Amino acid sequence: MADAASRLKGLVEQLLGTPFPLRIRAWDGSQAGPPDAPALVVRNRRALRRLLFKPGELGLARAWVAGDLDIDGDLYTALDHLSGLIWERDEDARSLGSALRDPRFRSAVRGLFALAGPPLPPPAPEEEARRPRRGLHTRRSDRRAISHHYDVGNDFYELVLGPSMVYSCAYWQTPPPEGTLEEAQRDKLDLVCRKLALRPGVRLLDVGCGWGSMAIHAAREYGVNVVGITLSQEQAAYARKRVADEGLTDRVEIRVQDYRDVRDGPYDAISSIGMAEHVGSERYLQYASVLHRLLVPGGRLLNHQIARRPQRDEKSYQVDAFIDAYVFPDGELSPVGTTVTDLERAGFEVRDLESLREHYALTLREWVARLEADWDRAVVLSSYGRARVWRLYMAASALAFERNRIGVNQILAVKTPESGDSGLPLRTRTWH
Repeated sequence: MADAASRLKGLVEQLLGTPFPLRIRAWDGSQAGPPDAPALVVRNRRALRRLLFKPGELGLARAWVAGDLDIDGDLYTALDHLSGLIWERDEDARSLGSALRDPRFRSAVRGLFALAGPPLPPPAPEEEARRPRRGLHTRRSDRRAISHHYDVGNDFYELVLGPSMVYSCAYWQTPPPEGTLEEAQRDKLDLVCRKLALRPGVRLLDVGCGWGSMAIHAAREYGVNVVGITLSQEQAAYARKRVADEGLTDRVEIRVQDYRDVRDGPYDAISSIGMAEHVGSERYLQYASVLHRLLVPGGRLLNHQIARRPQRDEKSYQVDAFIDAYVFPDGELSPVGTTVTDLERAGFEVRDLESLREHYALTLREWVARLEADWDRAVVLSSYGRARVWRLYMAASALAFERNRIGVNQILAVKTPESGDSGLPLRTRTWH
């Protein structure tokens, strides 16, 4: 009988209809495939049962998070090879019915079941978000989703993000290794402040304030008064301590508050950095309308948001299964054009759009490097499965930005008054 790796390689290639680009190392120590390629390590038969009972990305994610699957070699190279075979092919339960009509596909599935052993589906890893799909983006469901992602432990985020504690795309004026992540995050915050034309006496609302970095930078460097809101209790506690340590409690207030519950406008400016991805497409117009209402006439909004590529049939858009289950429950990405349209429908005048796609790829690779460099401590601070979630999610996201599968944009919008005076200079890029 052939060894497990050779059998598995043959069955996988039969399923995919193309050569498998990685080396396979199976639980019995056998190996098959290109000797110079990264190895897909199948640690046990349980990995196959996860894939058979949850075909596609979710089954792969569960096997990865549990440690049943691993990569030996360069993770980025392996993910780049696999993305074209699996994620971009969208081989999941939705297409399984038609695939099973192919006799060769059915034969390969039977072979995998025989190789996998007793057909009992393993339980999902404990890191998987479990929640009802009804009532998305209510106040309660949004709090639960934010808690799943952000209440992992501030020490863990310090390890990954570094001293800046900024969890969004940095702005690299000097790429690494000459430029540092801390410099790039400081420059990003400063870029936002300049786009918003912050100055002493201005009142700023920072929506999704995270650990307080934007609020602190704006108050310390530009003399503004800031209200920062978050749904994460752990973020808020951390941010309040930082504000106190900086001696800025008279100018910065951190609240645990939903954006829909902010009633103390108007504000002169609003920053929304990495927040809108959590809002959901059905709620985005409402979100934009709330921010528009909270601004003074002539007030500015800086919306910093990840965007996906548009699809021919937007109704067919499906939230990424791995991201939804393990990273950002209920999060959704929209094309940048849709975001611009919703902002305009809410009453904003969109005045500038700047893509930072390549900047986010650099940022993510820096975060991955920090995680890998202090791996044992990351596991202690979170969990084995959680650390694996973050390593896979950030590395795969870096590749997605590099390959233009997703992007990130800063949109500057103004609540332009009836007079038409936007308050912006004739050449808006003077902030550079």
